[in-house]
Amino acid sequence: MSILVSGIKPTGETHLGSYIGAMSQFLDLQDKYDSYIFVADFHALTTVQNPEKIEKNTENIILDYLAVGLDTEKVTLFKQSDVPEVTELCWIFNCITSVPYLSRAHAYKDAESKNKEVTVGTFDYPILMAADILIHDAEIVPVGTDQKQHVEYARDIASKFNRLFGETFVVPKPLILEDKGTVLGTDGKKMSKSYGNTIPLNASDEVIEKAVMSISTDSTPIEEPKKTEGDVLYQLHSFFTPQDIFVEIEKGYKEGGLGYKKSKEILIESIKEFCEPIRERRRGLEENKSEIFKSIKENGVVVREKVSKKMLDVKKKVGLSGF
Repeated sequence: MSILVSGIKPTGETHLGSYIGAMSQFLDLQDKYDSYIFVADFHALTTVQNPEKIEKNTENIILDYLAVGLDTEKVTLFKQSDVPEVTELCWIFNCITSVPYLSRAHAYKDAESKNKEVTVGTFDYPILMAADILIHDAEIVPVGTDQKQHVEYARDIASKFNRLFGETFVVPKPLILEDKGTVLGTDGKKMSKSYGNTIPLNASDEVIEKAVMSISTDSTPIEEPKKTEGDVLYQLHSFFTPQDIFVEIEKGYKEGGLGYKKSKEILIESIKEFCEPIRERRRGLEENKSEIFKSIKENGVVVREKVSKKMLDVKKKVGLSGF
């Protein structure tokens, strides 16, 4: 099977939006590719400078991905920081990459436009990501449409290195993930941990109830039709309410007869029903987490052995293997 590589940044808790946007699609891909999925803790340092938070987020994201169904028999799951060769390769790539070229990166331009203080790590982020991809000879990199540029950087860097030093790296292709639509958060913006508007994937029933009941609605009477576009409740129903019930929800919105209170009550039960099996699996994983994290460390050793052979070739080609 073709090699697939993707990273998960541990900057906060997983939530319903991250499940729809990425996690559910990883589950589909694990049957089709030789997948290497890493927790991108080096990358997380660009925004989180709190060791306890980084470590806790890393543990949680591993358990969450396993709880939703990531199969370690099919996927090699490891921590980025357990494979320090990627930072070594990043430095080599830095030395063949120009500042003007890198300054076109979307994340850097966005931060600069907002007058944020940009760290070297943020500026260099695409190069480390290219190293993550190319060190595995990845052929496939799953990304959203807005992340395609990261793969373009990896492709350009691979091609340039191959021109300078001879054929070394596979030039990867992006696999554009299906656009399932933006999952709206409780405030109507895109659901994101940075906005604090999420419903956590392993939220308790009480947290789910509080989050859904906090969603703002207009004053349209029960008997009147209601707008579906931009309506947080309706959109969350479309993702999490069973189809047979959603048909009735849709009818109630378009023809009238469904009040927002009733809509919220149905949505609460739908999200609880969706989350409960994940929470149950997560509780079982928690009881065995020392063994799980031990296996993740062991995966890091296996991956290091694999990529060290690649680095020997790279270092020889650039002139770093003499005596």
